[in-house]
Parts: sequence; structure tokens; C-alpha cells
Amino acid sequence: MSTHLATPGSARTGIWDVLSTCTSGCIEHAAPRVPLAGTARRAASFTHVLLRAAADRDRLAEPGRLRRHARAALGALGVGLVHDGPPLRVAGGGTGGRGTLVVVNHISWLDILALLAVEPVTMLAKQEVGGWPVMGPLARRAGTRFIDRSSPRGLPQAVADLAAELRAGRSVVVYPQATTWCSATEGGFRRATFQAAIDAGAPVRPVTVRYLQHGAPSTVPAFVGEEDLASSLRRVLAARALTARVTVHPPLLPHGRDRRELAAVAQEVILGHRRRGLRQETGTYL
Repeated sequence: MSTHLATPGSARTGIWDVLSTCTSGCIEHAAPRVPLAGTARRAASFTHVLLRAAADRDRLAEPGRLRRHARAALGALGVGLVHDGPPLRVAGGGTGGRGTLVVVNHISWLDILALLAVEPVTMLAKQEVGGWPVMGPLARRAGTRFIDRSSPRGLPQAVADLAAELRAGRSVVVYPQATTWCSATEGGFRRATFQAAIDAGAPVRPVTVRYLQHGAPSTVPAFVGEEDLASSLRRVLAARALTARVTVHPPLLPHGRDRRELAAVAQEVILGHRRRGLRQETGTYL
């Protein structure tokens, strides 16, 4: 299944995982690095934000608090945020009170902070994330749902659980690429999570996350290859003029589409390319 905060590209941890062709060789700074003293100040500020978030305990899941902490974390890291388009959740328009399946390309652990800073919605993550130091407990308190990807037998139940969340009116973020890539144009989409939207009659909200330095595309945040989280964090702390740009696209309604077609249309909207062998889509996204 493709709903996790991914392990970097070449590290396969479950039968549902995908191998990315992106490696640490794809990563480079597009601007001069922040001096060591500046990165140290950022690290101290980021640690302070995490401690404040942890102090909120179960109240961390409150949307207002979660958004404030996410924005504070981005600020501490020196990462700007640009939000293009409407909210992540789709309201009205025949949604029948369903939640929204928010479908996003996956580049970095920073994607999570950027999305939460725009609008807090439920995240799906692989079970292993819950055991990460510091980040795991925070994810649990923030309301993250965890899935076990170690066996394909669990896939139907995971899809059913996701559909139930959507029917209950909860919006959920998923990453159908199943791993991280170095840019917003790489990779392809898996289909399983789109079946949940079809089963629930829920709208799909495509979202593209890009990273820029001084307005130019940047691969600095990419969490790929054999890299560990600490190394990735150090590079982000040293990045100058880094901005996360979150572009929210018009929604897709699942009516009359199967999961293959729905995934293909979402992939074209988010990444700019389609699955091979699928007929050309016409008309509006709705």
C-alpha cells in the first residue's frame, strides 16, 4: 500500500514498498549554505519547537495547535511556506459530508510539516514511524493513523479502514508514490488508496509539493537513498532561502472512474505525466 511517510528510496521495508531511482547523488544546494553558527541556532530553535509540541500531549491533535506547531517548526528550520489554491478539504459540491482523500507527491519528511502548516488533516504512516524517537510519539499525539505493510494480506483491511475514515467525514493524506523522490516530477502512483475514495464516494484532492531556493527548484530536502533522518535534517538546517510550495489542485470526484483511471488522472495533475496505456482524459477534473 502507498500511504506511508516513506523510508528513503532504496531501503525496502515491506512487500508494498517501491524502489526509487533517486539517490543522494540527486541532492545539491541551489544557494550558498548557512554558516555553522546559523545552523546551530536553527537546530536549537527546532528542538525547542519539538519540546513545546510534546508538552501539549493529547491536545497536540487540536487543528489550531497542530498548525501553529508545524508553522513554528518550518520557521525554526528557516523554511518558508507558499500555499497556492483552496483548502485541502473539499466542502459541499456533492461530497455528502465525506472526508477528502488528499493525494500528495512525496519528496521529504518536510512534506508533512508543510501540509500540516497549510491545514491539519489526518496522516497515514507506516507502523515503524510510531517507533521513531521523538517523532513517533509526536505523530501518535497528532492523530496519525498507522498501517502494517509487512504482509499483503493486510491490504484489503487497510483500504477498508481508510474508506471508513472518509465516510466518517475525516480527511486523510496519502502518498501514492510509496516512496520519496528528489523532485515533484518523478515516480508513479499506486492505486490501492484510490479504491478507498471510490468505496466511500469521497472526493480526491490532488496536491503538489515543490521545494525552491531563491525561486529555483531545489533537491536539498529530498530524503532518498540510504540517508538517515539526522543527515537529512542537518542538510535542511544548512539550506539558505528554502521554500516549500504547496499547490492545491481542483478536486477529482470518483464517480464513473475505477481506481486505475482515478490514479492516472491524479498522477497527471500532480506530477505532470500519465500512466502509459490510459486513454486521454477530457473535460474538467470534476
